[in-house]
Amino acid sequence: MKSDYKQVCVWASTEVPKEQEKDFAPFMLKEYGVRVEFLEVVKTAPDIKDGTPVEGTGGRADCFFAIHTEDINKFAVPRLTMDPPVRWVEDVYGNGGGKLYPARIKGYCKWNGEAIAEAEESDNE
Repeated sequence: MKSDYKQVCVWASTEVPKEQEKDFAPFMLKEYGVRVEFLEVVKTAPDIKDGTPVEGTGGRADCFFAIHTEDINKFAVPRLTMDPPVRWVEDVYGNGGGKLYPARIKGYCKWNGEAIAEAEESDNE
């Protein structure tokens, strides 16, 4: 990530085709007035029950992008009006959603470490 883009956002159920990735930042600037850096689209993992993947779960495309540090406050409320709402990656992890993604995605988290650790601990019980 670029140094001025520290807060990572998760826009669930949002596919960005490879050929449109370059258009994502201009779209967000035009529609929401915020500077972003497109990071990636990640397919979610399936739910696990008794050690076995649950059929028909997982595979949802979630868009990850970083928002410019100076635009975080400006985006804090509008992100919640988007459909579906955009969440901070730390909130996703802090509410137990981290198990949906590859382990490397946790590296996007920059704050809320205690809540994330507690959520992961309760997931492992």
